[in-house]
Amino acid sequence: MSDSTTHTNRLAGETSPYLLQHQHNPVDWWPWGPEALAEAQRSQRPILLSVGYAACHWCHVMAHESFEDEAVAAVMNKLFVNIKVDREERPDIDQIYMSALHHLGEQGGWPLTMFLSSDGSPFWGGTYFPKTTQYGRPGFTDLLHTISRIFREQPEKVAQNREALVARLAARAKSENPASLGVAELNNAAVSIARATDPVHGGLRGAPKFPQCTMLEFLWRAGARTHDKRFFSTTGLTLTRMSQGGIYDHLGGGYARYSVDEQWLVPHFEKMLYDNAQILDLLTVEYARSGNPLFRERAIETVDWLRREMLTGEGGFASSLDADSEGEEGKFYVWSLKEIESVLGTQDTADFAARYDITAEGNFEGHNIPNRLKSLDLGSDDGAHMRQLRKKLLARRASRVRPGLDDKVLADWNGLMIAALAHAAIVFDRPDWLAMARKAFGFVQRSMTRDGRLGHSWRDGRLLIPALASDYAAMIRAALALFKVSGEESFLKQALDWQSTLDMHYSDAEHGGYYLTADDAEGLIIRPHSTIDDAIPNHTGLIAQNLVRLAVLTGDSKWRANLDTLFAALLPRAAENIFGHLSLLNALDLYLTGAEIVVVGEGTHADTLLAAARKLPHTTSIVLHAPRADALPTDHPARTKLVATKDSAAFVCRGQSCSLPMTEPDALRALAKGSSSN
Repeated sequence: MSDSTTHTNRLAGETSPYLLQHQHNPVDWWPWGPEALAEAQRSQRPILLSVGYAACHWCHVMAHESFEDEAVAAVMNKLFVNIKVDREERPDIDQIYMSALHHLGEQGGWPLTMFLSSDGSPFWGGTYFPKTTQYGRPGFTDLLHTISRIFREQPEKVAQNREALVARLAARAKSENPASLGVAELNNAAVSIARATDPVHGGLRGAPKFPQCTMLEFLWRAGARTHDKRFFSTTGLTLTRMSQGGIYDHLGGGYARYSVDEQWLVPHFEKMLYDNAQILDLLTVEYARSGNPLFRERAIETVDWLRREMLTGEGGFASSLDADSEGEEGKFYVWSLKEIESVLGTQDTADFAARYDITAEGNFEGHNIPNRLKSLDLGSDDGAHMRQLRKKLLARRASRVRPGLDDKVLADWNGLMIAALAHAAIVFDRPDWLAMARKAFGFVQRSMTRDGRLGHSWRDGRLLIPALASDYAAMIRAALALFKVSGEESFLKQALDWQSTLDMHYSDAEHGGYYLTADDAEGLIIRPHSTIDDAIPNHTGLIAQNLVRLAVLTGDSKWRANLDTLFAALLPRAAENIFGHLSLLNALDLYLTGAEIVVVGEGTHADTLLAAARKLPHTTSIVLHAPRADALPTDHPARTKLVATKDSAAFVCRGQSCSLPMTEPDALRALAKGSSSN
């Protein structure tokens, strides 16, 4: 048990905004580290691990109810060593203990509340616990006394739980048969997933509804692969309903994390960088295919939000905006009819209210969430007048108490946004977006790198290092996107350097694939090794896509060999859990059916062909520029075609087959989009 040592909250010296939110709690919080584990060992107390993030609504609720309460804190301090973790800063820790919770048969979520032995091994846990017993959930204080008593009086029970959990965490699923996944299996999976989607509202059936961007990309790819327009329609419906629903901020731009209802009307109001990066990428891909003006408008408005509210002074992108302000979820974003009328006047309010579902009664707990779900012209442009009304309301909203901003810069989330901006800049002809992407890339490259190694999280001049595999995967993807749109060799070189570092420090030689943590990172009870997609694509799926592109862009067979090894190790797991591995299957699709666009030559004509190639959907194409024929590998199938032309030309290659040389951009676009036509 604890002695009479004075308790001290140790979070004031941290940089994570989430940890700093708790620096004044009466709880004797420790940040994660060997000192906290040593204190648990010294005092013979179990560890209470609380994991959350700055924009997490239920994390705030539990903090207000329990962690800010002197009486609850006194129990925590007496019975436990209390550790606070920001899941965005330490996703490796979160992954281990969230997996442990799942092995206990519990639903995951945040705040994550886990109980550990002094060596960090878990023996029990849950998520949010109310301060007092309600609705069948034990009160937090009662729970603390029960866990502490069992820890003291039934150590054999704790040991049994701990050993079973650690064994399951360390276990690696093995398939007896190698997976035989090809185009037919991808198509069958797409049909099954499409059947599970909501034919009216889009997304997966029921509520809550998350964007599920990796799934939408998988379905979009199925449309490109099969020429079946129903797959495009499924993706397009979801993007449209999200873009017209309350999950989209119609005044300020940007998408919230998810919708609590099946119609995309009522969001969980926090905005995450990673969601908006992935949605921007999808808007770009679908606009490149369909030219839907709604997606162009939403892309522009979302990047405007990004520039206005998420851009740090150094050029990186902040992580998230909170759901709460003034202690109330969504207060910053909702309106009364009376307040809108005070800003716009009677006639303009009538026009705005008719279009944006504003009523005296409200559409959400007596308030109004502006949305366009009831408008008939779901895909039409509003016109200058409605844009002006939104601008006035946005100006009024700016006078409200703002939600909290988590301004730490995460390398993996920034990588996703940099790539999305680069892709969008070309398709939407926005060189200013490309400049933003370049600046953010330069910030990560300079300020988030030490001795050639990436870090994971930066804030206030302090860098958390080493990086995670997800940071390398996303930043390599960003480098390849910038290389595609600019043709600058420095981006390809950086991608290759980072891939070499990733292979050196993160590869899992025994099981295949990549660990999340580096071989020289802080030791945890296990090295996290999940291959399952989460809110962002799993690093193994992104790495596989990167390897497909590196193999084409360099002509070096070692990258293709690495890719074959990765697929051999991971596709058997994917075959047993298709939905959990869609990012890996998206990489397989690119490998099996993607178009390699080869532009040979220099000068104005070659530049015109390159510009046309770069505007093609990036999901299904890789652009390779060879100034001269001898820049291509000697075994490249396009080399044999070059005798037919003496001028600049483009070829569309799939597998070992290339088209005849094309000299007109329209012909290139038509042939390259043959697998993704309208």
